[in-house]
Amino acid sequence: MIPTSSRKRQRVPCHTCAMRNSSAESSQKIRRSASANSFSEASAASAAAAVVPRCSTSFNESSTADVILRLYVDIDTPYTVTSTAGDDVQIYLHSNVLRRSKYFAALLSDRWLNPNPDTNNAFDTDNEHKILRLNFGVSSNKPNSIADHLAVLQLLYTDDFSSVINSVSVALDLLPVALELLFEDCVKACVKFIEAVPWTEEEETRVIEVIPLLREEESKELLSRFSPNENCGEDMLHGLILSAIHNHPNMAFVKAFVAKLLRDFASRDSARRVLERAFEESLKVVKESLEEYSSPDFRGDHNETEAIQRLNLHTAMTNGRHLLWLVERMIELRVADSAVKEWSEQAAFTADLQRAFRDDAWRNIVPGLPAVIMRCTCKLANAVAAGTTLAARQVRVKLVKDWLPVLIVCKDNVSPLLPSHKSLYLELEDTFLRIISTLPMSDSQELLQQCLSFSTKNVEDCPHLVTAFNTWFRRATRPTRVDG
Repeated sequence: MIPTSSRKRQRVPCHTCAMRNSSAESSQKIRRSASANSFSEASAASAAAAVVPRCSTSFNESSTADVILRLYVDIDTPYTVTSTAGDDVQIYLHSNVLRRSKYFAALLSDRWLNPNPDTNNAFDTDNEHKILRLNFGVSSNKPNSIADHLAVLQLLYTDDFSSVINSVSVALDLLPVALELLFEDCVKACVKFIEAVPWTEEEETRVIEVIPLLREEESKELLSRFSPNENCGEDMLHGLILSAIHNHPNMAFVKAFVAKLLRDFASRDSARRVLERAFEESLKVVKESLEEYSSPDFRGDHNETEAIQRLNLHTAMTNGRHLLWLVERMIELRVADSAVKEWSEQAAFTADLQRAFRDDAWRNIVPGLPAVIMRCTCKLANAVAAGTTLAARQVRVKLVKDWLPVLIVCKDNVSPLLPSHKSLYLELEDTFLRIISTLPMSDSQELLQQCLSFSTKNVEDCPHLVTAFNTWFRRATRPTRVDG
């Protein structure tokens, strides 16, 4: 959550500002201690030249200045970068320009107009001009803090901020200083630039840090880039899934991309909810289409009914493919618990499938429909048998009990069997038998008897069935010993 504040901006009182008696003025425009090296005379002159003047006076012009400002690093402030602790810069400024900053306007109105002769504060007289000397302590953990303050002070002399504020990094460097000095025009220019351009991940972190310092109206556009509501991420993911499986012409590539987004999504619970929502929607369409196909309304003419039946089958086939993709994503992310439970509670749906697959009409319309539905079943059943999805005993019982008859109907009525279909059905047989082996003896006894159709002409061709019955009889004849 990013904090915001609607309070009026207040400066952070981290400076010491006072008027002092001074020694003779230096002929240099910028004077600094010997140890200072972050802002040279050459760089100051170059930066000043880049700024378009807004008045006849110029930044750091000693001949017309009436304010001498000493910028220095406050050594009482804890630093992470100690190499700047000795920075000390003197610059020549103009009071009429400084008043663009509300901070300096307040300072000058209090001390410039009514100096107190009983204090150490005083004016220098030079060329018949009164010179005010101010000390400004800079507190920062950044090595270029003095340079940032100098850049903002130079911007007081121009209305053209674009020549200086030309990157997000520069805007983020200058914005805290502009806020500190209550230089509203500069604040607006920085915020306007930051809002209008892309950010790197590092810059985004810095934007989040500076937002609480802004007024509500200033931070509104910046905040709009972040989550406007709690479910924004889930809504976006759901929309991407729907686009991938329904609308996009380049479906395979888009599905692969959305699958990667789901894998990389930070919240597994959110990905679970989004996939469950899409799964339920697709399953509902498939069920309704098969229900209408299995129990048609024949009040229309024959051609109309046939057209509707073809549409129902095509709708079931299309959404069945979507369903299979969703099941694969849920298993991949290990969030298929609800899907397995939902799939095990489809007695009416499996009855419609049995009726549909016993009919011959679907063969020439959607010959791949049984394989698509059974692949969904096989994926979910495999997840249960492998333990990647833990299902309760009743869920396991119902999963096999409801879907085993559909498998049997598919084997008996889908002819001739394609090699891919044959391997699918054998895999599902083996998976059902493994799940049956996890059930209590009474449940497994009932279900195993329904698996006799798995047998083949050659007993050696159905080892999975032989193993399942051998396991059951071994357990049935094993003496039970209860320790007293």
